[in-house]
Amino acid sequence: MPKLTIDGVEIEVAPGTSVLQACEQLGIEVPRFCYHERLSVPANCRMCLVEVERMPKPAASCALPVGEGMVVRTNTPNVHKARKGVMEFLLINHPLDCPICDQGGECDLQDQAVSYGYDRSRFEENKRTVSEKYMGPLIKTYMTRCIQCTRCIRFVDEIAGVAALGGLARGEHLEITPALEAGVNSELSGNLVDVCPVGALTSRPYAFNARPWELRKTESVDVMDAVGSNIRIDSRGGEVLRVLPRLNEDVNEEWISDKTRYAIDGLKRQRLDRPYVRGADGKLKPATWAEAFAAIRTRLANVPGNRIAGIAGDLVDVESTVALKDLLTALGSANLDCRQDGASFDTSARAGYVFNSTIAGIENADAVLLIGTNPRWEASLVNARLRKTYLTGKLKKVAVIGQNVDLTFPTEWLGNSGSVLADLISGAHPFAEVLKGAKNPLIILGAAALRRGDGPAVQAAARALAETVGAVRDDWNGFNVLHLAAGRVGALDAGFLPGSGGRDLSGILAGTQSGEIEAVYLLGADEIDASKFGNAFVIYQGHHGDRGAHRADVILPGAAYTEKNATYVNTEGRVQQARLATFPLGEAREDWKIIRALSGELGQALPYDTLTQVRQRMVQVNPVFATLDRVVPAAWAAFGAEGNVADAHFTSPIENFYMTDPISRASQTMAECTEAFLKPAIAAAAAE
Repeated sequence: MPKLTIDGVEIEVAPGTSVLQACEQLGIEVPRFCYHERLSVPANCRMCLVEVERMPKPAASCALPVGEGMVVRTNTPNVHKARKGVMEFLLINHPLDCPICDQGGECDLQDQAVSYGYDRSRFEENKRTVSEKYMGPLIKTYMTRCIQCTRCIRFVDEIAGVAALGGLARGEHLEITPALEAGVNSELSGNLVDVCPVGALTSRPYAFNARPWELRKTESVDVMDAVGSNIRIDSRGGEVLRVLPRLNEDVNEEWISDKTRYAIDGLKRQRLDRPYVRGADGKLKPATWAEAFAAIRTRLANVPGNRIAGIAGDLVDVESTVALKDLLTALGSANLDCRQDGASFDTSARAGYVFNSTIAGIENADAVLLIGTNPRWEASLVNARLRKTYLTGKLKKVAVIGQNVDLTFPTEWLGNSGSVLADLISGAHPFAEVLKGAKNPLIILGAAALRRGDGPAVQAAARALAETVGAVRDDWNGFNVLHLAAGRVGALDAGFLPGSGGRDLSGILAGTQSGEIEAVYLLGADEIDASKFGNAFVIYQGHHGDRGAHRADVILPGAAYTEKNATYVNTEGRVQQARLATFPLGEAREDWKIIRALSGELGQALPYDTLTQVRQRMVQVNPVFATLDRVVPAAWAAFGAEGNVADAHFTSPIENFYMTDPISRASQTMAECTEAFLKPAIAAAAAE
């Protein structure tokens, strides 16, 4: 390992480390614009100049590998003068609009100009102007501010994997522009706003809403998918104004999906802010909490526990799931299910329903098999991690059983039939040899594979394949289930499943049709056809007036994920906590508090009154909830049900990436994305 001296301090670094990275290891700040830790190095802004002994002139530290015995100086008069010269060139054509720039207060150029900018310009010619570019409904452009750092081009090419941006012309005429003015059609396009070091690319929905120093910043987790991306919620007053990514190398690195970032305007539309009770005329009418609880108490007074059922939705937190389970169990009901999409699989072993290799572990895989999943839409950050591993050259082959879609990296389509699984297990399919020859084979089982009637058989077949090809060892577990819902793994860990003699979702719906189930408690369950509840008495607890609320006889207004301190478990089994950024609207309350209050009205008061007590109860239910922000490896055991896998197709449950839950369906921004990106693609496909 080479040793070098930086500003008089000797340091030993790994071979291939750049001088800039070595400076960072010592805590020495080197200004930069084009350099980004996760992108290739173009060395075109020249702001990171340093002096190196025996080199005739300052060198760009971002592109200069360290060498044995190298002596580097980062803070000499010559270095400072060189950086001031670079800054002067950058500001020649940059507009003087800092007071009205939406990037003000968060602009890298503005920050560096304080240290290296002159107080006047020697440039007397007219500044150049560049026409604005259309990049879709999410990104607003001011391309006159662009300093041609090319971060945006490198991001869409390398991370997002779409050929959406490029440069036209040369020299001072160079312009960054989208292809054919068609916008940036990527699930990760919002990250362009973060990587842009100036105000050339800004958030269109957030533009001119607030200055950064006006915002209250809350660290939390995302619930738009099951990845559990770490986020920062910026709010002012009672309104969430934006969501930004928070660094977590093991989960989302420093990226988030567009739905995570931009669906937040759905938090202030179609909200439930007071209880409602359906009157004798069949219409929902506003009510007090006492009236809503009284209506529930009266209706359930003579209903046996085995005629009551509970269904937990996709965005529910563990606290409310445990509370509802305790309440329904106290009432004598074992009819519980958290799989509102109808998924059927064995939950006896935790390893059978989590992402065992972990998201970061994808980077160790050299062969991947995707079964019934489209990770680009179902978990954009998992797809980005797969692409990252492919680009490093470590991941040699990715094969797909299911719909043949563009995942932004080369894949081999094996077909869309369950028979392919049997051929892989028997060794009759050629890709079986690829998996057996891989050092760390990875199998990802998607929601489409488990939503079928033969879900347990598919699960067992995938387990048998993993064991056959050596994907499960003491030092590696390559069997993974990729969930869609943020609340699913937490509810499974809490045991919100049919008890002894209890009904699952299909049994509950059949019971409501036959009259054997008289009451259903929907905890944020909005993905079920309302007509399937028959004449049952429906209690809906949630935060949006979506499908569940339309069918409800009593509505109890709950809190959205930004309005409560809550626990979520992501698809890899990582327990994380969301934190309250704003208070619930109107008379809405946190979900576990509603259930606790209702339990007292029904004569089955739950034995906890504070959040701490609820979380102690969670740990009693399952000790896994005691370990935060760390994946606890699940013990490998037999799971699934032996049987033949049908030849039916694997069909992704997501038809519209931008609208998958009550929040995103209420979002005007997500509606605009659907119009801009999905409808033209559907029309083009139909024309073919």
